[in-house]
Amino acid sequence: MEETDTIKPKKIDGRGRLCSICNQRRPALKRPKTLEQICRECFYGVFEEEIHRVIVDNQLFKPGESVAIGASGGKDSTVLAYVLSELNRRHNYGLDLFLLSVDEGITGYRDDSLETVKRNEIQYGLPLKVVSYKELYGWTMDEIVRIIGLKNNCTFCGVFRRQALDRGAALLKVDKLATGHNADDIAETVLLNILRGDIARLSRCTSIITGEDGPIPRCKPFKYTYEKEIVMYAYFKRLDYFSTECIYSPNAYRGFAREFIKDLERIRPRAVLDIIRSGEDFRISTSTKMPEQGTCERCGYISSQKWCKACVLLEGLNRGLPKLGISRSRGLNGDHKKDMKRSNGNDDIESKQCGTLDF
Repeated sequence: MEETDTIKPKKIDGRGRLCSICNQRRPALKRPKTLEQICRECFYGVFEEEIHRVIVDNQLFKPGESVAIGASGGKDSTVLAYVLSELNRRHNYGLDLFLLSVDEGITGYRDDSLETVKRNEIQYGLPLKVVSYKELYGWTMDEIVRIIGLKNNCTFCGVFRRQALDRGAALLKVDKLATGHNADDIAETVLLNILRGDIARLSRCTSIITGEDGPIPRCKPFKYTYEKEIVMYAYFKRLDYFSTECIYSPNAYRGFAREFIKDLERIRPRAVLDIIRSGEDFRISTSTKMPEQGTCERCGYISSQKWCKACVLLEGLNRGLPKLGISRSRGLNGDHKKDMKRSNGNDDIESKQCGTLDF
């Protein structure tokens, strides 16, 4: 198409422009991803259609599958639950959808957000399952933070939460777990893995489906969806979501990467997608030694070490050595057999494995 043939938004009697898609209604927003000025109705349409295309093109689901949606009550998981419910009905995916929440035990934050998830359960007609750190690990994040402070608490929470979602999905007996990770989250993860020199995670962090060799595969329908557009969608649709940030995360390392991504996006909106594409195109040298995937000797969870990270962290907590699992020493994986000695043949608190399910 020649430049003179390009369709441009019409003007309304000199008072403004019309939507660049339908050319009928006034624009309600400028899309962060494309900078198009479009109306609310067209925004709903392109937002949902892009997610549908991602699902279909990447074959995220199969008819008849049971899918758990990781639900925190925040904007991402709330919009994911709403959109997946709508697309499931509209395009006849044939999925059985569930909401799965993790209660980390953070007073004044998670207890409030779980109330939002319980309302979503009624609003969207999706069954809800809640698993807690207390029942799986014997600890709440409030108790952990009292011991270790705010410096490394996100390490504990991230490891425990990842495994708690898998254990909750196993209880629901679902085929897949869908999470609300958006394009901004994935771009941040690419940068973080580069900064940390974490080649193993860098090679898989942009995959839209992960964990296919584990107990339950995970998928990310929002992989190419901008965070700002998720917020706009939730706002215009008047969805019920919880917007407060975790009270323990102000000093999280990821926050610095997030601010950097936002600065790049202000200068060049496509920077988010470009970082993701770069991550997808990374090729790991054949001479690079990659960790071998195995299972934890203690709880059976996937691990590249003899003990999974959750078991190591939990053992440190239970032995009164909370920094054991986050130090640079060999720790429990270097000499773990000594730590498995038990008194009188019975498990005590120091030898409790991470979680109550076997994989």
